Amino acid sequence: MSLILFAFVVRVRDGLPLSASTDFEHNKELQERKQQLRTISKSLSRFPERGTVKGQKLNIYFVSSEGVSYMSVCHSSLPVAKAFCFLEDLRWEFTTCFNSTVISLAARPYPFLEFDTTIQKLKQQYNQSGGPALEVTLAEVQEDLRIRPPQLINLDEVELTNGTANGHLEQGVSSTGVNQRLEPVTAPGILSLVLNIMCASLNVIRGVHLAENTFQDDYEGIWNVAAFFFAFICCALQCHLYLFHSSLKKLKSFLLLGVIVLCNLYLLGLRNIWQLLFHISVASLSTSLTLTRRIHHRTDDCGV
Repeated sequence: MSLILFAFVVRVRDGLPLSASTDFEHNKELQERKQQLRTISKSLSRFPERGTVKGQKLNIYFVSSEGVSYMSVCHSSLPVAKAFCFLEDLRWEFTTCFNSTVISLAARPYPFLEFDTTIQKLKQQYNQSGGPALEVTLAEVQEDLRIRPPQLINLDEVELTNGTANGHLEQGVSSTGVNQRLEPVTAPGILSLVLNIMCASLNVIRGVHLAENTFQDDYEGIWNVAAFFFAFICCALQCHLYLFHSSLKKLKSFLLLGVIVLCNLYLLGLRNIWQLLFHISVASLSTSLTLTRRIHHRTDDCGV
């Protein structure tokens, strides 16, 4: 099994691709990571010299030095120290072949495509032996990582930072997410929306009915009415949050879930335990699906 799947060399100041490894794999997660590499490359000046982006099975690692960033997609089973060893070896090889003047004058993407031969040899060495040729190199990198660990970068942070860098913060990453396309709605998502609408309807119907009786009894139970309507509003907002992109999605999702749980606990006397569990379960399902529904990336490939 290949531990290092893809390598990418870019210019830090503008994200211009300088070279990349030729790759023939069509793994879905690999294509997603390569798209994320492209996103990160456009905002490298805003990130530290070393960083890590965790994925399900594949991780992204990058090192920036002297205006050039060396990036890779590696299997999560590859130790972090060995991944950064590979990047250090890649940096050494690249700086040996190309000087800073040639790099700064590059005007078109992939001007050093011939460097792919060197990348492939280095990848093969690591994939076959599982690490660098010299153990002393690994020991030095391990010590350096212990002293200065790479920053763990969140994917949402990458997306927001890239939007800011390209001047689209107000348009592309607004609170309503008008220009951000989310992944397609799934069957569980449709079920969640239907159940959420059902819960919202039950809350508003019970709230209106209780309000009629409350107003006839000198406003006794007004807080029960408020709890029903708060729960109704939160259910509606959960539907909106699932359907449309929003900043601070995680915070808003957990806040809505917390309010729904508190409202239903307050209404325990008016609802039996099964009704309470049903409403909380629907809210929890909606929260889970909202948090796992990500922005849809175009299938543009940053590779060659």
